[in-house]
Amino acid sequence: MSEPHSSIEQHGWFTLSGDVNSDMVRRVFNAVADMTEDKLATAHILIQSNGGYVSDGICLYNFLSKLPIRLVTYNTGAVASIAVTLFLSGQQRYASDTARFMVHKSHATASPGARPDALSIIVEGLRADDQRTERILRGHVALSEDQWLVHAYSDLHLTADQALTVGMVEAIRDFEIPKGKRLVNI
Repeated sequence: MSEPHSSIEQHGWFTLSGDVNSDMVRRVFNAVADMTEDKLATAHILIQSNGGYVSDGICLYNFLSKLPIRLVTYNTGAVASIAVTLFLSGQQRYASDTARFMVHKSHATASPGARPDALSIIVEGLRADDQRTERILRGHVALSEDQWLVHAYSDLHLTADQALTVGMVEAIRDFEIPKGKRLVNI
C-alpha cells in the first residue's frame, strides 16, 4: 500500500508486548525518543497485551495519541483490558482476521479486613478509572446498545470482524514488514 504522507524510508515497524505498566511506559518513551531522532513520519506498532494498570494505559494513550508521528496500530493476536485503550491511540488501526479484543471494566482487590473507608476509596478510584477509559472508548468506537450492556456488567469480547463493524479498526489487515526493513521490539 502506498503512503501519501511519507516515503517508506520514513516508516518504522515495531512490536510492543507485555503488561501495561511503568516498565512499558519507560520503554515507549525511550522508543519514541529514538523515533523522533530518526525523523520517522509513521510508526507501525504491533500490540500484544493482556492489559495492566489503568493509569499507565491512559498515560500512554494520551502521550501516543498526540505525537507528531503518525501512529498505526495492529492486533494480530489479543489485545485486552487497558491495552485496548493503548491500541486506540493509533490514528489508523488494523487487526488480523483471527485477532480478538477484550474490553472490560476496571477491577481491584482489597486486603482481607480492609476498613470501610479504604474500600470506599478503592470503589471511587475504580469508578474514576472506568469513566476515563469509557470516555476514550466512546470517542473511537460505536458499540451497539447490547454491547454497551455487556460491557457494563461483564467482559466484552470482539472478533476482528466485530471490531471492524464498530469502528475499532478500519480494516482487516495483517502486520507486514516490507522487505529490507528492520523490526524493533519496544
